[in-house]
Amino acid sequence: MASEIHPSAVIDPSAELGADVRIGPYVVIGADTKIGDRTHLECHCVIRPNTEMGADNHVHPHAVVGGEPQHIAYKGEKTFTRIGDNNTIRECVTIHRGTVQGEGETVIGSDCLFMAYSHIAHDCRVGDRVILANAVQLAGHVEVGRFVTISGLSAVQQFIRIGEYSFLGGASGYKLDVPPFMLAHGVRGKLFGPNLIGLRRNGFESADCKALKKAYKIIFRSGLTKEKSLGQVEDEIKGVEAVDRLVAFIRESKNGVTQDHKHGE
Repeated sequence: MASEIHPSAVIDPSAELGADVRIGPYVVIGADTKIGDRTHLECHCVIRPNTEMGADNHVHPHAVVGGEPQHIAYKGEKTFTRIGDNNTIRECVTIHRGTVQGEGETVIGSDCLFMAYSHIAHDCRVGDRVILANAVQLAGHVEVGRFVTISGLSAVQQFIRIGEYSFLGGASGYKLDVPPFMLAHGVRGKLFGPNLIGLRRNGFESADCKALKKAYKIIFRSGLTKEKSLGQVEDEIKGVEAVDRLVAFIRESKNGVTQDHKHGE
């Protein structure tokens, strides 16, 4: 199928368009952009300069991809937005490019769904198969692991890490790292144990889920210090990759991790 480009679209001469792209009415594509094969840009969406998109992406009306950072130190430096393949970017989504104060780029993986009015700020890194529901807000420098779902109207503070396969409930705020494989929700987000439904849906074995449940109880409900609880997990649960990843994530955390919902403020 040949490319379809509406005559009202405004495309910078330096933009590189892949094969079989569809570009709707009043689309604006900025300088030094790359649009991958079979990508569909619907009417009135804007692709800002220095944005690279892979193949089979679908951008809905009024989304803005690669916009300037909302950062008071940004002075127009050349920074980037890099997006993988097969992502769906719904109406009025905003994705901002990086800053020189950060990594210089915002990076998004493949097979993601960003629902209407969600926002991904400068220097974020979002993994594959992530779902951001309506009006989810990611502040700058947030890292989101693969297979994460964040429910609607939730907000994640800058520099926070969200571990892979976690599920964050709606209308929640997150100011500490959320470990991988966990379920979190609440106005001030707290942990409610492993994300068992999500893990089973994604092919995790029963033994892995049981090991994560045991590790969770030791780390978050035993009353032990962080190092003692992590050490006990390492002594008692061996050879389970998900548990190893959970322990490593907590040890690597610079922000501290979200607490269990039974733990007081």
